[in-house]
Amino acid sequence: MKKLITFIVVLFSTFIFAQTQDLYSLAKGDYLGFNALFDDNSNLYGYIALYGYGKSGDKTKKFEYVILDKNLNPVANKEFEGDITTKDYFGYIDFRKKLVLYPTTDRFVVKDKDFFYPRSKEINLAENSIKNKIYYDYKDGKFTEETEPKNVRDSRKEDKAEKKLKGYNYISVVYEIKEGGFLVFEFNDYGNYTNNENLLRYDENKNLLWTYKYNTEGNKKNSESIRIFEKDENYIYCILTKEVKREKSFFLQIMDIKTGKVVSQQPIVGLSKESLENMTHVYSYIESVDNDKTFDDKIVMVFKNYQNIFRHTGFVRFVLDKKNLDFSIQELNYIDLKTTVPEINEYGEVGSGYRLDIKDFYFLEDGSVGILMEKLKPEGEYNAPKTTDLVYAYTDKDFKLSGAKVFKKEKTKWAINADYLFSQYLNDGKDVVFFYRDLQKDENTKEKNWNLFINTLINGQFNQEKVQISEKDNFTVIPYVAKDGYILLREFNEKEKFNKIRLERLNY
Repeated sequence: MKKLITFIVVLFSTFIFAQTQDLYSLAKGDYLGFNALFDDNSNLYGYIALYGYGKSGDKTKKFEYVILDKNLNPVANKEFEGDITTKDYFGYIDFRKKLVLYPTTDRFVVKDKDFFYPRSKEINLAENSIKNKIYYDYKDGKFTEETEPKNVRDSRKEDKAEKKLKGYNYISVVYEIKEGGFLVFEFNDYGNYTNNENLLRYDENKNLLWTYKYNTEGNKKNSESIRIFEKDENYIYCILTKEVKREKSFFLQIMDIKTGKVVSQQPIVGLSKESLENMTHVYSYIESVDNDKTFDDKIVMVFKNYQNIFRHTGFVRFVLDKKNLDFSIQELNYIDLKTTVPEINEYGEVGSGYRLDIKDFYFLEDGSVGILMEKLKPEGEYNAPKTTDLVYAYTDKDFKLSGAKVFKKEKTKWAINADYLFSQYLNDGKDVVFFYRDLQKDENTKEKNWNLFINTLINGQFNQEKVQISEKDNFTVIPYVAKDGYILLREFNEKEKFNKIRLERLNY
């Protein structure tokens, strides 16, 4: 392959825009994968394609990346060495404007006793250079760079020996942060409990700025823990959990990021223990769902409202005012959807073993929230998991239900995460568009075709466009997110070495 120009800034200014691209022709290696790239403000940056050339050493494989801009112009490529336990990579851009290649693991290329977890790579976009992403170990106030990865067998031996000697394992985790420097968590892990926990902040030169101590005497019945859910140039925002004789209480704790001092600690009450334990993360049937968004003046988080560990009755919205550091909580119940979804009960069950499963949240600029759900029948002893219709509920700025809409969809078995695709904000975050596909039978020809549905909610009004994207002559078509006003379609057939992507303009 001819070398591509490596100065991305120059190429992004070109007036020659490619609207199609052949992924098989971009490199000589075996095609491994393709994904969209977003900057730290969730704006689409471009795309990355990965290719493999096989084993290159006892512990290495050879790979190549190709970076495309939003218009599918190739702007950079490079061959590189990765760990042999790497299957492929997923690319993302971090807060330092570096492109990180996060590996997926291949456990079958080495013997179990020799297995080690592969390392991430880091691409400098301005220079088109690649290196191992630097991670740090921390102990006794000192940072050391992780270099050679330890195999799992040796790591387990070390942990076992330490536990036998001390009665616990010392654990530390180091995070580089966009506010400058590092945050470090450290604690002693006894297996059933932890104690002597510290949160520390270091500057860019690894000089200690402050230490926050907590859970100093934790045991099986009494403990403290903190979960950081956001931070900025002023504060670190945490959920503090205190357990005394197995009774838990929860607090919003806000710390000064410059000094580590606690500036606010407010109890969070009126919700079940299960709701508060799970407020910083939401899971669908098989994966996690992003459940918060930070605005200039507030942080908004939506999570499930659990009655107990087995049942939840709807959703809770948590809004933190970044100016006065106060918060508010509002609830939205499944039963509020009764007018639109007559069969629903208070636990989100919609008849015949189906229930509503969360797919996505949309946080709009005016404070309103959209919640997309899908009717799901979980896998049973004698039945496959199934999904049918999508249900979109949307609220006003006070989290009161403004309306809901059911999107009829054919039943899907086994591939329960295949129909809903992705979404984008429109008009500077005021509106939203989301995409799903459905395999439908044509009333006239009786043939089944895959159709793409493009759904917009603009100024409170729904609109839907349908585009046929069915397989043709054994070619598979997969939609991807694209620049505003477009969608990217990947059409491929592995046997015929056909793998092309193209941009299509949307009609909204």
